[in-house]
Amino acid sequence: MRRVFNHKALLVIVLLVTMGSCKKSFVELDPPTSLTPSQALGTEADLQVALRGVYSGLRGVDFFGRSIPVWGDIMADNCYQSALNTNRYTFFNDYSATKGATAGDGNVLGLWTSAYNVILRCNNIISSSVASNANVDEYKGEAYAVRALSYFELVRYFAKPYTDDPTALGVPIVTTYDPEYKPGRSKVSDVYALILDDLNKGFNLMTTAKFSNSSQMSKYAARALQAKVYLTMGDKTNAKTAALDVINNSGFTSLTAANHAGYWAGVTFRTDKVETLFEVSSDAVSNLAFDELAYIYSQAGNYGDLLCSDDLYALYSATDVRKALYATGTRAGVPAVFVNKIPTYNPDPSDRKVIRMSEVYLIAAEASLPSNEADALTYVNFITSRRGATPIASTGAQLFEDIITERRKELAFEGDRFLDMQRLKRDISRSANYPASSRTIPYTVFRRLFPIPQTEVDANPQIRSQQNPGY
Repeated sequence: MRRVFNHKALLVIVLLVTMGSCKKSFVELDPPTSLTPSQALGTEADLQVALRGVYSGLRGVDFFGRSIPVWGDIMADNCYQSALNTNRYTFFNDYSATKGATAGDGNVLGLWTSAYNVILRCNNIISSSVASNANVDEYKGEAYAVRALSYFELVRYFAKPYTDDPTALGVPIVTTYDPEYKPGRSKVSDVYALILDDLNKGFNLMTTAKFSNSSQMSKYAARALQAKVYLTMGDKTNAKTAALDVINNSGFTSLTAANHAGYWAGVTFRTDKVETLFEVSSDAVSNLAFDELAYIYSQAGNYGDLLCSDDLYALYSATDVRKALYATGTRAGVPAVFVNKIPTYNPDPSDRKVIRMSEVYLIAAEASLPSNEADALTYVNFITSRRGATPIASTGAQLFEDIITERRKELAFEGDRFLDMQRLKRDISRSANYPASSRTIPYTVFRRLFPIPQTEVDANPQIRSQQNPGY
């Protein structure tokens, strides 16, 4: 968030970060002799500062700062690790980690720790006893929505898809401050119930008049996320209802062919309600330095480890404006397609898009099937018509496949492709860019779920017997 903190604000942030930090376990908080959340958050101003700490937490390198966008493409079929690399994300490119190495993987632990730290900060705001007013309600509404987002990422990476088994083990649910609490894993269905409840509460507490910029959760960002959650659950009726609420009532507009290049070249959050409903922001001061997302793709003297797969690049027609986000060249002595969709790392890093209006239209398209092909074509071609792409005119099963392909093209390198393959319970077929041993990844491969981090297993007796199969 590009804002200035005063000295009191910095003190409150220190307190909140301390209360939300992980030690042996994400629930092993400061000793009871430290300040409690109610003591640290006693005023409306304290809540505002605490909320800034929530947004800062989303920037973690293994949260939205880098790993979530990367995993969603490298674990699927959109990007691959160059032969010339710095050994970042090798396990996920190759599906090659051994049992012990995977359970102790630093990136996986980073996601678990970062997400639960953000959740704990959200909990402190939500549980605050500060008297209700318009601003306090707004802050709590944003906290509810961010907590939902954090649980949504956790349950999708550490648990079976809802569309596979809602009764399977999900992730631990923590909604209150308790330094002694070490919960086991709740059911997937219970985690999704919390996510939806949080999004409803967030939507009702926030107001459209409070929209400031796309680096803050807003009323219709929460609604758009709700549409995505419902689609992930296979609930197409509610997914479409939520998506259409955003399309018809949010006041946000979508990208056109004319503003597409400028949109992706921009590095700051939006204040104009164009396209971006929510993004995680960095700037020249608050950023991840060499761990910024752009470094892993950029060929301009940086890591440049990850490249666009040949089969993804081939999907873009010559007239499709999205093709300009990729460039052909050579790396490690072989032809390569470079990713320029996240172009800037210095001095003001690119923000990471979390949910956009274009995705909302694609959710509405997919959720219209199979009962309403006319609507599905209307919403998906709303996107193709604004990209210079060939309109979709298929029907039946092929129409569904074309919409999924359009999602792949539109949302590439934003972290969605692998999670689409998960909710659809599909095998992953990869191009010759990948190692021969990992070109076919069946849905049943245990490494498609992350392990509960070993540090958590060691510290939390309730979760010790709940490790994911294979680890």
